[in-house]
Amino acid sequence: MAEPVVIARPEILSPIGQSTLRQLLRTWFDFERRLSRVPIIQRLETGTFTLLDYQHLLLNLRQQVIEGSRWISRCASSFDREHADIRSVIIGHAHDEHRDYEVLEQDYVAAGGDLITIRQRPRNPGSEALHGYLMYRASEPNPVGLLGAMWIVEGLGEKMAQDWAARIEPLAGIGREATRFLRYHGSNDDSHMNKLYGLIDRICTTETVADDILRTATVVGRLYALQLEEIDVA
Repeated sequence: MAEPVVIARPEILSPIGQSTLRQLLRTWFDFERRLSRVPIIQRLETGTFTLLDYQHLLLNLRQQVIEGSRWISRCASSFDREHADIRSVIIGHAHDEHRDYEVLEQDYVAAGGDLITIRQRPRNPGSEALHGYLMYRASEPNPVGLLGAMWIVEGLGEKMAQDWAARIEPLAGIGREATRFLRYHGSNDDSHMNKLYGLIDRICTTETVADDILRTATVVGRLYALQLEEIDVA
C-alpha cells in the first residue's frame, strides 16, 4: 500500500522535486508573459477593460470550469492501487470545485448577463483544445504528468484571481457580488498549491516523470492562453 501524501514545503523537497519546482516556476513565468500578450488581459492591465469584456470573460471560462472537475475526476480514476494516496488527494480536489461553475453563472447574472445565454454558450476553439488534451491525458494509466496542468490552473487562482477581481470591479462598474468566483479562488487556491507541493515529492521519482510534468504544464499554459485569445475572435 502506498504511503500517505505528506505536504512538503518547497525547501524540504528531494533534489528531483526541487529541480522540478524550479522548472515549474520558469514555466509559470513563461505562461504569465504569454497571458500578458492576450488582448483581453492587456485591456485589464492597461485600464481599458469594460463590463462587456468581463461578461465575455465569464462566458468563455464557464465551459472550462465545468470540464475542470471532469478531467480531474477522470485523472483520479486512472490511478492504480499503488497510487491510492494520490487518487485520494485528487478526488478531494475535484469535490472542492465540481460546482464552481454555478458561482460563475451567478457572477455573470450579477454583471448584467442572462443565465440562459451563459448556459447555452459552447466551448470556444481554445477551450475545445484544452478540454480535449486534458481528457486525453487524464485517461492514461497513472497520469502523473497532469500535476503540471494543476500547477498552471491552480496557479491562476493563487497568483492572479484576487488581483483580477480588484481591477475588474472599478473598470466594469460592478461590486464584489459579481466577482465571487475570482475572489473565492484567490482566497482558497493557495491551499490547493500546498497540496501540489506535497505531490511533487511523491510523484517526481525520476527525470522521466519530471519531464512529463513540465511538458504538460507547458502545453496547458499555451492552450489556456489560446482559450483567452479566442474571446476576441468569437
